[in-house]
Amino acid sequence: MRILIADDHDLLRDVLRSYLEAEGGFEVETVADLPQALAAIQRAAPFDLVLLDYSMPGMNGFDGLEQAVAQNGGRPVALMSGLAPAGVPDRVMACGAAGYLPKTLPARSVVNAIRFMAAGELYVPLDLARPATPGGADAPLSLRERQVLAALCAGHPNKEIARQLDLREPTIKLHVKLICRKLGARNRTHAAMIARERGCC
Repeated sequence: MRILIADDHDLLRDVLRSYLEAEGGFEVETVADLPQALAAIQRAAPFDLVLLDYSMPGMNGFDGLEQAVAQNGGRPVALMSGLAPAGVPDRVMACGAAGYLPKTLPARSVVNAIRFMAAGELYVPLDLARPATPGGADAPLSLRERQVLAALCAGHPNKEIARQLDLREPTIKLHVKLICRKLGARNRTHAAMIARERGCC
């Protein structure tokens, strides 16, 4: 999986790169600003995922994000940020990006989110997403989440669901976590029970 990380903080780039490469299955290239990122995309596109820092040189708000989305051959581009103005996740998705990663996420969550977006899914932490109803419960499930939920109702383990949907097992685990949050479920079994009660499966 080829990942491009563009961020002007040397330490963050190095830590992310080291962590991803230690996980295995990642080929990571890093650059320090938007012009270098666009040059890398033109030279070696498409990357499986491009991660852009919101405030690095050359970004000019969301213009840089839109340029990268346009140049990466239809493959995912995502934004990451330490501190971003309110409404950034909504703007990110409106630009056609694959998601938004706060730099405060734990390393494991970052890796899972990267796999998730590289697989073609959209990612925004649930606590930053605009809730569909007060409290965030009963937020609508995406098509992929409904597919995973149906498999949960059928009693399939994550490994089997991943095989059925042609996804990686960590991606399924992330889907299950989001499904549980949206349904207000304690665990996967509880989520399946809620879905059956509601006639969803």
